[in-house]
Amino acid sequence: MLTLPLKKDIETKEILKKSIKANSAIAKLNGVSKIIPNQMILINALTLQEAKDSSEIENIITTHDELYLASVSEKFSKEVKEVINYKEALIYGYEQVKKTKLLTLNDIIKIQSIITGNSAGIRKQIGTVLKNDKTGEVIYTPPQHYDEIMKLLENLFLYINDDSLEDYDYLLKMALIHFQFESIHPFYDGNGRSGRILNVLYLVLKDLLELPILYLSQYIIKHKSDYYRLLQEVRTKQNYEEWILFMLDAVEKTSNNTCDLIESIEKMMNNTQKLVQEKLPKIYSKDLIETLFLHPYTKIEFLVDRLKLHRHTASKYLKELVNIGILKEIKIGRSIYFINIELFEYLKKAVNE
Repeated sequence: MLTLPLKKDIETKEILKKSIKANSAIAKLNGVSKIIPNQMILINALTLQEAKDSSEIENIITTHDELYLASVSEKFSKEVKEVINYKEALIYGYEQVKKTKLLTLNDIIKIQSIITGNSAGIRKQIGTVLKNDKTGEVIYTPPQHYDEIMKLLENLFLYINDDSLEDYDYLLKMALIHFQFESIHPFYDGNGRSGRILNVLYLVLKDLLELPILYLSQYIIKHKSDYYRLLQEVRTKQNYEEWILFMLDAVEKTSNNTCDLIESIEKMMNNTQKLVQEKLPKIYSKDLIETLFLHPYTKIEFLVDRLKLHRHTASKYLKELVNIGILKEIKIGRSIYFINIELFEYLKKAVNE
């Protein structure tokens, strides 16, 4: 556990150098995110992927097909439901932070309840321990008693909201906050997922990001053993430097990758716009193009609602887009969906690289 604010200076030369790179990368991301005017295009694409990756860390495995279909359908598996819950929790937290300009303990309790689908709240029973997945050995025992957990959480959320307590760079503080939250381990379930949402909400709170589009879960998946090792080394060896450098590297690399993804989506939208204007000028509109990119899967109702078309006309538009190779029509049960071929294939490839 940490004492926040820290009683020692952790801003080493290496950390300061790395924080400059990480801050530069996230600032670039914040700027690049504005090249797509319809924010929901990015939020839909990126939050769903983050939900998938963050859940995968907890061994909740889903496919892209299942997730993208779930975004336009009402039928999905238990695993997909957990991922959808995560996305809803993230959006809830983002809207709260934007509205209140605070990130509170009540917010994270609500976020955890949305993720898990229950209202058990803060742990009140003793016995929670963290074990090595392979050996079953207990590697860490978090605070056991409710009063202690609450005291630590109140301290943590004061630290989150009151910048006068410590003047470290916000990215350094994010790394410390993430460590502290995971070490308090306040819930019976959903601590990891709640903690990863806390990361991005903190960056939004401190105006490093306008949109909630920097997600570190994919980086953590790729470096999972280092992530857990370094968390533990802060507890046992006070190894702040390596842990913070790990998190700063995650921010830098993830920011750069997300910039590439956004620029690729913009390019796809521009190419689609040109093709529709050339091949189907009578149906072209800016709103039509945006609708095709709101989700990898589209359905007739989207065009009816957003473009105010009659159902027959919306169906005709979608079939014409199939004919020129932009969409692919599939039937699942009694429902017909239309896949944005280029967007779907790009997102699948991008997140697996």
